[in-house]
Amino acid sequence: MSTPHNDAKVGEIAKTVIMPGDPFRAKFIAENFLEDYKLVNSVRGMYTYTGKYNGKLVSVMPHGMGNPSIGIYCYELYKIYNVENIIRVGSCGAYSKDLKLFDIILSKNVFSESNFALTMNNEDCHQVPSSHELNNIIEKTANEIGIKIDLGNTVCTDCFDLYMTDVNQFLSRIPSGFNPLAVEMEAFALFYTAKVLNKKAACLMSVVDSKYITEVATSEQRQTGLTNMIKVALEAATRLD
Repeated sequence: MSTPHNDAKVGEIAKTVIMPGDPFRAKFIAENFLEDYKLVNSVRGMYTYTGKYNGKLVSVMPHGMGNPSIGIYCYELYKIYNVENIIRVGSCGAYSKDLKLFDIILSKNVFSESNFALTMNNEDCHQVPSSHELNNIIEKTANEIGIKIDLGNTVCTDCFDLYMTDVNQFLSRIPSGFNPLAVEMEAFALFYTAKVLNKKAACLMSVVDSKYITEVATSEQRQTGLTNMIKVALEAATRLD
């Protein structure tokens, strides 16, 4: 069985999926980290690979940009392809002056002004947690392999924050005490879909820009400079059932 967005057969996608946004990043992960990998989906250029990392079967699938895009792909992975765990590996903008380029953030809770939950499930929900169990495994893994990550709350926007006419007005609408470390554009739909379907989801992010840093990562750096984050996700995948 396949879907209009994924021509992989059931059984060709592993129980744990690593999800970058960019199809070329998925290709980079497969070619540089997986053994015996094969292409299992190519619809709309969303190249999906299944292979082995340290003997563990894992899949890598891109999700595109924004809540609607990842919402389609993660729903089908969970519902149609029997995926249990999704770890998003993406980029983010830092909202903390203590963060540097390529520092790694693990999202604990995500806030969004999106109506994704209302449209999907008739629930007026704008804040949702990641999987506590999955986050614990990721944190423990990062500690064991000596890679520093920062756990904290993040926000998820439907507009690239650098394009907002007044980002400070958006920041003023974030719930008091939420104190986000960073901003990205997909974690809310991923976490909410996992909640609805009783699955597990986590989001690892690498800082690629910040209002406190004048340097901005190039597209090539975004693709290849995120090795530590990818390694944490894959190593964590080997510890999952």
